[in-house]
Amino acid sequence: MTDAELDLLVARIGDEFVARLGKPAATAPAAPATSGYDAPAGASPAANGPTDKRLAAMIDHTLLRPDATRAEILQVCAEARTHGFASVCVNSSWVPLVARELKGTSVKTCTVIGFPLGAMSTAAKVFETEETIRNGATEVDMVLAVGLLRAGEDLAVEKDIRAVAEACHRGGAILKVILETCLLNDAQKVTACKLCVAAGADFVKTSTGFSKGGATAKDIALMRQTVGPGLGVKASGGIRSLADARTMITAGASRIGASASVRIVQESAAQ
Repeated sequence: MTDAELDLLVARIGDEFVARLGKPAATAPAAPATSGYDAPAGASPAANGPTDKRLAAMIDHTLLRPDATRAEILQVCAEARTHGFASVCVNSSWVPLVARELKGTSVKTCTVIGFPLGAMSTAAKVFETEETIRNGATEVDMVLAVGLLRAGEDLAVEKDIRAVAEACHRGGAILKVILETCLLNDAQKVTACKLCVAAGADFVKTSTGFSKGGATAKDIALMRQTVGPGLGVKASGGIRSLADARTMITAGASRIGASASVRIVQESAAQ
């Protein structure tokens, strides 16, 4: 697919999204990119205030910093309940706490597997998946075996994804596969997406947020074109503002991963 064709695809999806939302795309400046939870300045623990519920339901409210504290995890759970985010995404050690905090709400408990490198054995990924589902996770974001993909070992990559997908589905969870797009060329991104479809994944996802780059509209459009309408596409990494989120949705994302989620939905509600 040429750059011009990608631009045309982005424009067409953008027209449809803007028409549905009923408001023009924002031009708010993006905040500096950082990793981990980013509470809005002056926000209360639950970050009360107006919110765009339609947009919130597309966002995985994310806190994956290694130094995250129990208090910060409880804060993101409170924010997710207040704003109605799709899920709270945390490292697996926090899953029991998050599942308890979100019980009885529509907000899902999401965790990451083989994170952030994807270079663990398949058996280790499956064990971690089964353990975290037993602890209450209903969505699993797994990191692809990036090195195997770049080496052209497609069958090994597909086998790795399939084993985790089967473990997820046995436990009633869905699987999102993180491609780490910043480490791949376009042909490898296409191959990764096709392998995810073949292996039974439910979503493809751009980034961990811990490598050298994050989501781009071009990558989202390419991923959406490759997987078609049957799979979810999650944009994550560097999405800091409403403008960023709208750009990714316009390009074809059906889910957003962000730590600046509260800022994003409050910007939308204020328009």
